[in-house]
Amino acid sequence: MERGIETKCIYGDGAKFEGDKTGSISFPIYQTATFAHPEVGQSTGYAYSRMQNPTREQLEQVVASLEEGVDALAFSSGMAAITALMELFQPGDHIITDADLYGGSLRLFRSINAKNGIAFSHIDCTREDVESYIQENTRAILIETPTNPMMNVIDIRRMAEVTKRHGIWLIVDNTFLSPYFQKPLTLGADIVIHSGTKFLGGHNDTLAGFLVTSSPELSEQLRYISKTVGSGLAPFDSWLILRGIKTLPIRMERAQENAQAIVAFLQGERRVRKVYYPGIPGTQAYEICKRQASGFGSMITFEVESRELALHILKSTRLIPFAESLGGVETLLTYPTTQTHADVPLEVQLKNGITDRVLRLSVGIETKEDLIEDLRQAMDSFEGKDSI
Repeated sequence: MERGIETKCIYGDGAKFEGDKTGSISFPIYQTATFAHPEVGQSTGYAYSRMQNPTREQLEQVVASLEEGVDALAFSSGMAAITALMELFQPGDHIITDADLYGGSLRLFRSINAKNGIAFSHIDCTREDVESYIQENTRAILIETPTNPMMNVIDIRRMAEVTKRHGIWLIVDNTFLSPYFQKPLTLGADIVIHSGTKFLGGHNDTLAGFLVTSSPELSEQLRYISKTVGSGLAPFDSWLILRGIKTLPIRMERAQENAQAIVAFLQGERRVRKVYYPGIPGTQAYEICKRQASGFGSMITFEVESRELALHILKSTRLIPFAESLGGVETLLTYPTTQTHADVPLEVQLKNGITDRVLRLSVGIETKEDLIEDLRQAMDSFEGKDSI
C-alpha cells in the first residue's frame, strides 16, 4: 500500500537504517568527517562525509520519496544545488529559462555560466512559443512555477511534451509549492530543484538545497558532480531539514489558509492595485494550478499605489518582519526590486512586472487575523494620503 505524504514526511519510503542500534526516534546526527574501514576491501558503506553521510542520506531518501524520484541530493544551499546542476552542461550548450526566476539564479547564469560558454534564452513561458526558441544546441528548459516573484503558473505537462519531442531535459524549481502541493517529476519533469531553506526546512534557521531526479543516469552524473565539487549538506543542517519536513503538511495547509484570507483582504484594499496569487478563481494561473497541483501555496505578491506606500509598509509593520527568504513559520515581507531581484537589470524587472510598488509576502502560520491587522495598520498609518 502506498504511504500517504504525511507519513512520508516522517519516514520517507520506510527503508530502515541499520547503522544505529539505540532505537533513537530522532535520526542521529553523524557529526563526523570520515569513517573507519574494517580492512582493505571492506567498507561500512561510508568513507568521507563529502561523498555521503548517514544523516544526509536519510534526508535525501525522504525528499526523493516525497517527490517520487529515484534519487535526491542535498546541497549546502539552493544556489549550491543550481551551481552543481549547471555542471551537467558543456560550453556551447543552450538553455531556455523562464524570464521570471529568482534573481540569484539569473545572476548565476549571467555572471558565471555565460562566461563558461553556456548560452541562455530568457522568455515568458506562459505567453511565448517556447518551442520556437529551441536550437540544435538546446539541452534543457528550466522553469519555476509559480514564478518568483510574479506568481505566474507554467503548465508543466505542456513543457514536458515539448522537451520530450526534442530529447532535452525539463528542470523545474518546485520551491514555492513543495512536494506537498506539487510533484513535477510525475508531470514529466526530469529534474526538480528546491531551496530547502524555504518550505522544506520551514523555520528560517538553516540553508539547504536539493536536486531530485527520476533518471538513474542523471542521478549517477549528479552524484559524481556533488562528490567532486564538495557542496553536500553538512550533517547538522541535514538533521534540521529532516526535522522541519516532519511538519511540512501541517505548515503548508495552515500557511495556505492564512494566505487565502490575506488575499481576500488585499483585494478589498483601495490602496492595493493588484494581487498576484495562483489561487484567485477566474485567472489562467488558477486553472493551470488546479490541474497540476493540489494547492496554491502561501506566496503572495501585491502592488500598491505608490513607491512611498510600499516603503512605508515595509517600515511600519509591527508583527511581520521586512526580510528576505520565504517558506518559514514566520510571515516575511520582501521588496524584490532591492532584495531578491536587485541584480536583475531594471529593464528586465520592469518587463516582468517588478516595479518599486511591488511587495512579496511569504505567509506563515501565525493567527491570520493578527497578520491582516498588521497589514491594515501599516497601510492606514501612511501619511502620504491618496495618490494623485
